[in-house]
Amino acid sequence: MHVLVLNEYFPPDTSATAKNAALVVEALAKKHRVTVLCGRPSYDPTEYHPPYLIRREVAGNLAIERVGSTAFPRFRMKKRVSNYLTYLGLAVPRALTIQSDVIVAMTDPPIEGIAGAFVARLSGRPFVYNLRDMYPDMAVGGDIVRPGKFIELWETLHRKALRRAARVIVLGEDMRERIISKGVDPARITIVRDAVPFPEKLACADHPVVQEIRNGFRFVLVHAGNLGFYGAWETLLDSAKLLEPDGVGLVFIGEGAMKPKIESMAHERNCQNVRFLPFRPAEEVPYVMAAGDLHVVTVKRGLEGVVVPSKVYNILAAGRPLLAIATNLTEVARFAERDGCGVAADPDSFSAVAEAVRGVMNDSKRALEMSRRCRDLARSYDRVKQLEIFVQAIEEAGRE
Repeated sequence: MHVLVLNEYFPPDTSATAKNAALVVEALAKKHRVTVLCGRPSYDPTEYHPPYLIRREVAGNLAIERVGSTAFPRFRMKKRVSNYLTYLGLAVPRALTIQSDVIVAMTDPPIEGIAGAFVARLSGRPFVYNLRDMYPDMAVGGDIVRPGKFIELWETLHRKALRRAARVIVLGEDMRERIISKGVDPARITIVRDAVPFPEKLACADHPVVQEIRNGFRFVLVHAGNLGFYGAWETLLDSAKLLEPDGVGLVFIGEGAMKPKIESMAHERNCQNVRFLPFRPAEEVPYVMAAGDLHVVTVKRGLEGVVVPSKVYNILAAGRPLLAIATNLTEVARFAERDGCGVAADPDSFSAVAEAVRGVMNDSKRALEMSRRCRDLARSYDRVKQLEIFVQAIEEAGRE
């Protein structure tokens, strides 16, 4: 088959969707011809591209076409919208001229799925929607935009795109449940998780990077990853303040749109046990994982199935217990409670979070058992197998 993949970001962009798109495309190109239609690199790219109208790169079964969208830095939201609009304005007409057998759309920009469904309908081709983030639910739930007529229209078009898709590929059980609630046939939904390679050997806890992160705390909570709009940050900080006399430290490693506000909230609470560190190089990630006694994954109430944090699989593979600050409607809370991989607590109750942390901190045998269960679960989510499921879904859509 010839598969057309639509996503604004692709390496040298460094976004999560760019990295995932590269994995998916590599798996597809082993058996099929693939064309990626993306924009000029703009998401913290590792390589700068000067202006052009279109740029084409070919290697074996893979062709990468980059349309000449604007490439403003991602932190300038208004200019980032310019990147979105110029990409769509150039990519949609080009997609209509590419004679593929199936169209796969991801979620960058946020209306990419709607654009993919539009191209598929006009060209009479099957459409697969790879749902990475769910919009407009995420924009509203994260207080990025306010409900109104525009959001109602966006949601209407999004539901039409979902229902038109031959396959909807989602990240987890909670996202699948939310999609079903929008009227999508469950038989057309496929779960493909963002699994990671399973490390047979774990990082040494005595490594200098581990000790730097732990900073002498008795028990360390680590939140490693993007600090976005989806987290129950106030609850997390209030629980950290409550746990300060117990020798518990909370370490944030990473960046994100909410980082300045989270730093401000920590300062207002005079949290002496909260630290903020930048992202570590890729080779140090295993030590970041080893540094946490509990790794924080938080999804605030109302965003269940809208945001599915992919970092969960790194945590599981490293054998580190989860602290899921999320309701039991999220898959991460189910991993923690149902599968015994950690503890879950109400995202609106800082005292419940503190109690959950103390329960692990004061029971070393329980913590060891959680670590073992994390590794066992991670083995069952092999990356190669997950990519095979993705490719199979594309092939089924093409045949149908």
